[in-house]
Amino acid sequence: MPAPAKKTAAKKTTAARTPARKGAAAPAKPENKLAKLGLHNDMDLALHLPLRYEDETTLMTIGEAAMRGLQTVQVEGVVTKCDVQFRPRRQLIVTVGDDSGQLTMRFLNFYGSQQRQLAEGTRLRVRGELRHGFFGAEMVHPQYKVVNEGAPLPDVLTPVYPAGEGLSQAYLRKAIANALSRLDWHDTLPPSMLETLKLSPFEPAVRLLHNPPPDVDEHALIERSHPAWIRMKFDELLAQQLSLKRAQAARRAKTSRALPVTGRITAELIKVLPFKLTGAQERVLEEIRADLRESFPMQRLLQGDVGSGKTVVAALAAAQAIDSGCQAVLMAPTEILAEQHFRKIAAWMEPLDVGVAWLSGSQKKKEKTEALAHIESGAARLVVGTHALIQDTVQFENLGLVIVDEQHRFGVGQRLALRNKSFNPADPQADAAAVPHQLMMSATPIPRTLAMTYYADLEVSVIDELPPGRSPIVTRVIDQNRRDEVIERVHAAAQEGKQIYWVCPLIEESEALQLQTATDTHAALSAALPDLSIGLVHGRMKPVEKQIVMEGFSRGAIHVLVATTVIEVGVDVPNASLMVIEHAERFGLSQLHQLRGRVGRGSAASVCLLLYQGPLGGTAKQRLATMRETTDGFEIARRDLDIRGPGEFLGARQSGEAMLRFADLATDQWLVEKARDTAQALLQHAPDIVDRHLARWLGGREDFLKV
Repeated sequence: MPAPAKKTAAKKTTAARTPARKGAAAPAKPENKLAKLGLHNDMDLALHLPLRYEDETTLMTIGEAAMRGLQTVQVEGVVTKCDVQFRPRRQLIVTVGDDSGQLTMRFLNFYGSQQRQLAEGTRLRVRGELRHGFFGAEMVHPQYKVVNEGAPLPDVLTPVYPAGEGLSQAYLRKAIANALSRLDWHDTLPPSMLETLKLSPFEPAVRLLHNPPPDVDEHALIERSHPAWIRMKFDELLAQQLSLKRAQAARRAKTSRALPVTGRITAELIKVLPFKLTGAQERVLEEIRADLRESFPMQRLLQGDVGSGKTVVAALAAAQAIDSGCQAVLMAPTEILAEQHFRKIAAWMEPLDVGVAWLSGSQKKKEKTEALAHIESGAARLVVGTHALIQDTVQFENLGLVIVDEQHRFGVGQRLALRNKSFNPADPQADAAAVPHQLMMSATPIPRTLAMTYYADLEVSVIDELPPGRSPIVTRVIDQNRRDEVIERVHAAAQEGKQIYWVCPLIEESEALQLQTATDTHAALSAALPDLSIGLVHGRMKPVEKQIVMEGFSRGAIHVLVATTVIEVGVDVPNASLMVIEHAERFGLSQLHQLRGRVGRGSAASVCLLLYQGPLGGTAKQRLATMRETTDGFEIARRDLDIRGPGEFLGARQSGEAMLRFADLATDQWLVEKARDTAQALLQHAPDIVDRHLARWLGGREDFLKV
């Protein structure tokens, strides 16, 4: 039966969408939906590259396809039957046939118009996964298009693009094809550079990725190792490196107070320290001192594994600022950590006649007023505190150095607010143009490739050596069913004079997760170990209550401290040598490593027991195996990056930068290094190329510059 006349280029159709409700708001225009995907101009559309491809360049007969078994195939035939069935449920059943056999198409959701479109005699090109059902060869919800007999097949693979709600592939393909026809295809990189770097020209690379020929190396396309993909990834990395390096140059163009003096306070502080600096501490301290002597603001990231001694380096940097006549401030994300810093640094500084102020949100009004007065007058040369430091009421007399601990826990706005307190607006002599030096610290090591990519505008110092005398930590992974054995071990350790942390992920019972809670654990351990003193600390306690418990644990009056992750960073009790972590499978690698770092801070052999609730998923198994196998923070960070990827790894950084769309830091490290070197050369010798490349890849939106 001859097929009725149809439009050859009819678009693909699948199961019908639910009709709009009466009175519902008008659907958003497609161009607005494109804008939601960040597609504002032709170049944005050209760089909206496919997720995958469909091969519509070949046809099989229905008989051939039926012999292939479960795989995606494309066939063509004429509709011989189209019925709505109501058993076992309402569905549209369409039979398509050619000279070799018949195929059943099954649609569980459909419009009435779809039934009319698939009338008997209509010629269809059908693509989907063929399987053998009750009625023989069938496809459920296949893609199809209405065609005329003899309609030509595509000569390129069909791209499938990332799409937002309400954006069809057909609309995206048409919009991108139109953009490609209008685009200014000039290459941002000169031919000589492409030849040196062995890169494909821009236009052929983009066109191939949108419309690859059938004989393309499909594996290379999927794995993104094809030369066209290499060019896209290199260009993206180059744009990021150029942007960050230009941000670094802009920062260096600003002025800052040079802090050249390492005088009385620095010398006396080194003398009163109860330990000798490690070689790594001395090395990074010299790097920081050199930066502080410059008249442009330091922007340095100090990395060091848990227990490596970052606090003393920060104190010595602050001493240089104080020796040079300026104030220094140290901000930490939690009150426990900030207070730990305050107590430790004040014990070093106050005997040297240096005023140290403490500021937190939980202080009483009188204490806060006194602290604010000391800060503004300059009587406090060093200020330690929490987010309270960025409040409008805080004014410094002469701020020269800002130190931010666990910097990834603060947002850009918070770090900027603290940096902007570098002058006193009430002082007509104040230098409002001066930007303070900034030292950021992190105990979460950043793998080298990630640091090169996302911290390219910062100087990075690494303390890669632990102080002598630290005991190794043995880590064991134990099933929750052996809990009684663990409690016995805790009791034995306490009787030997050791102290123990017992960490839980929740404060109160959660029906959703059914995890062991801190309050329940505290009650259970108190009942099981009546001869021991069991303390409890968590984030919802009042600061004074937490302080009392922590002081009791620090002086040894409490044997076992049951805690949530408020003790993750900063808590330093050398006598604590056993840690138990409940439901360790629920924690991330970085958090487990930080928690484990609370033990092993003295000379006694230390143990960390990871209690887990089975069965474990693949990711949880990887994390626990990593914790058992290594205590090296940088190796843990590398594996964490492999497990989670850079987006989630840096998720808490809150810096606002766009994550890489195309490059993969797990496989493209060699490209990162090429992009970094090329960016340096272009910034020095070809600023016009820099402008063109950034305009193409960032559209002038360099929104991930650092503060």
